[in-house]
Amino acid sequence: MNWTLVENDDSLRGALASLAGADEIAVDTEFMRRNSYYPHIALLQLCTDDHAWLIDPLTISNLDGLRALLTDSACIKVLHSCSEDLEVFRHWLGVLPSPLVDTQRATALLGKGFGLGYRALVKELLGVELDKGETRSDWLKRPLSESQCHYAALDVLELVPAWRILRELAEEQGRMQWVLDEGEEAIRLLKDRDGQIYRRVKSASRLSRRQLEALRRLCEWREDLARAVDKPRGWIVEDKAFLAIAMAIPEDHDALAELDVLPASVLRKQGDSLLACVEQALQLSEEALPPALPGPLTPPQRNLLKALRTEAKSIAAGLNVAPEILISTADLELIIREASGEAITEPERWQGWRAEAVIQPLRASLPGAS
Repeated sequence: MNWTLVENDDSLRGALASLAGADEIAVDTEFMRRNSYYPHIALLQLCTDDHAWLIDPLTISNLDGLRALLTDSACIKVLHSCSEDLEVFRHWLGVLPSPLVDTQRATALLGKGFGLGYRALVKELLGVELDKGETRSDWLKRPLSESQCHYAALDVLELVPAWRILRELAEEQGRMQWVLDEGEEAIRLLKDRDGQIYRRVKSASRLSRRQLEALRRLCEWREDLARAVDKPRGWIVEDKAFLAIAMAIPEDHDALAELDVLPASVLRKQGDSLLACVEQALQLSEEALPPALPGPLTPPQRNLLKALRTEAKSIAAGLNVAPEILISTADLELIIREASGEAITEPERWQGWRAEAVIQPLRASLPGAS
């Protein structure tokens, strides 16, 4: 196995020179996220052909070359199950790898299974059994052991031949653009998620528009604080406490305390900030309030959802695509709401290959569709 541990800026320049001009590069990260808001990068693995470069971020000072490589439009970055890696890159380098291929999504699009982990992917495509190795290793501890480096190198060395098999399948099936579109969707999901946290709070659909604005401001305040102190958002205030505060719209400390949803220390230290969020929501004009979240589907709509899910599975079978990646339940619900006359905003993922292959047939399958 060929790998090189890169531990200084000079060695990094040499590694980047070796990678320069590559059409595609396998990429992986090792990181730690124990009791923190951010994932903390511990190792970056890059590979073309049969040599892996293991880049130690704890000993590198000049990161500009890595930023340039990861954003080089002429070079496809190949990752597996990339959602957490994208968070790592955004926090560490301030950029996201693009253009991007996620081999986990690619396998689902190409009829090779949904949700395959890396070890399962390698076994499925290459017939190689990988051991779990250093899965629970402390990647921030130095020096890195030979075993850790071996394990880290395998994460990209086997990804290269696996991707080449998938790429050949994608080209044969005329789905290379589908695969690249899914990479863009992974990046879009990360960017969209930040501004939608309040919408994911359980039972938020029960709130009025003004209560929802209070919840939105509370969640934004928590997010800012979680980033500042680098602690999980749930450690600061739990969602259920925010929901109770947003529903009650307390006017002062006594009213906030009566809700009995906050630890005494949080009430004492952060009570003023929480009340300020509520007050700002009260001051906002009606026109500026966020739209109400849709409530649960009605019984007739739930019946339509069952029929639409069956139709989606049929479309997936015809395309030889995993139904789970074809369209989400949330998107099926959105199609039903649209057909019921509710105003919706079409997600960007409904464009591209899904527009003709998926969305149009599903709309046409609904009762009353012309």
